[in-house]
Amino acid sequence: MLSRLSEWFWNERLWFPGGLGWADLEDHDGITYSKPADLWVTLPIALAFLIIRQIFERTVAIRMAGALGVKEKIRVRAEHNPTLESFFRTTNKNPKQSEIESLGKKTGYSERQIHRWFRRRRNQERPNQMKKFKEASWRFTFYLLAFIAGLAALIDKPWFYEMKEMWTGFPMLELLPSQFWYYMIELGFYMSLLFSVASDVKRKDFKEQIVHHVATILLISFSWCVNYIRAGTLIMLVHDASDYLLESAKMFNYAGWRKACNYIFIVFAVVFMITRLVIFPFWILHCTWVYPVTIYPPFFGYYFFNGLLFVLQCLHIFWAVLILRMAVKFLPGNNIVEDERSDREETDSEDDEKELEGRKAPVKNGPVQNGHPPLNNNHHRKTE
Repeated sequence: MLSRLSEWFWNERLWFPGGLGWADLEDHDGITYSKPADLWVTLPIALAFLIIRQIFERTVAIRMAGALGVKEKIRVRAEHNPTLESFFRTTNKNPKQSEIESLGKKTGYSERQIHRWFRRRRNQERPNQMKKFKEASWRFTFYLLAFIAGLAALIDKPWFYEMKEMWTGFPMLELLPSQFWYYMIELGFYMSLLFSVASDVKRKDFKEQIVHHVATILLISFSWCVNYIRAGTLIMLVHDASDYLLESAKMFNYAGWRKACNYIFIVFAVVFMITRLVIFPFWILHCTWVYPVTIYPPFFGYYFFNGLLFVLQCLHIFWAVLILRMAVKFLPGNNIVEDERSDREETDSEDDEKELEGRKAPVKNGPVQNGHPPLNNNHHRKTE
């Protein structure tokens, strides 16, 4: 059964155009080609990244945080209450009004006390500023170094300037040492991100991040196996071009450097739109989708590779919408740029406001004062 599955999986008709196969990628005369077995190297690399990250966050990231003045907010812990704790863990972290009333009868707490207890308990589960900063500084460091290394590896290659050159001689494309390490390190890093996603800060686009990591790993691995390495290196470079800018903006945001964060975010938004919504779809994706069919007939690998690229492009559009939402904060009166994906910490004042709003009930014929209905405060604010 396993032998049949392996034979089907490695069938040359799935991976190569007609008339080409694995024999064409055998090393000869000092020329080396990419091989599926090389991908095993990424497992120890991913493990090494996990270890290096722990060391980095506990040493370099802490010093960077100190230099930028990252300050951690002091959180008031929710007092121990078995009834509320059990409800929080098993039923609902954001109880409804009816549930609050029921919990009040069981515990003897007032509604305000219960609102405050749940707010403080939710805040306890949110990651602190230091954790966010350390994660951002780790990704910033890798993406910056990866972009510099990728640019150095591609700056003198003809397919960097004329993308059609990425298919010249396909699939017999010689593997260069710089390409080998660029691929292995990038793939190992994304595998380490996938391994650590459960312990990292969870954001609103958590599912999209999982899809992105899986699609990226499959894309890099597949392009390596069928020797799409020239296209793969260009795709990785395009993605690294804006990622380090976003992470640096987050770092300054967590440190309270609002103006620096906003200026860097502007640069990031421009680079992101150019690389992900212009260069990627209209140059790279066009060259992998349209040009190859002029050289060889379409095959399964061709559709699979471009299908993964389309998945990435859909994610680019999704994130572009989030970026535009954050860009609205640059309008007059908005001087703070927050990550739209983040779960913002609640404060006592917000909690009290919600409680007061919950107590207000709309009345058609409400009470009167001296024969006149009271003013609608909300309407009054809008007209001021």
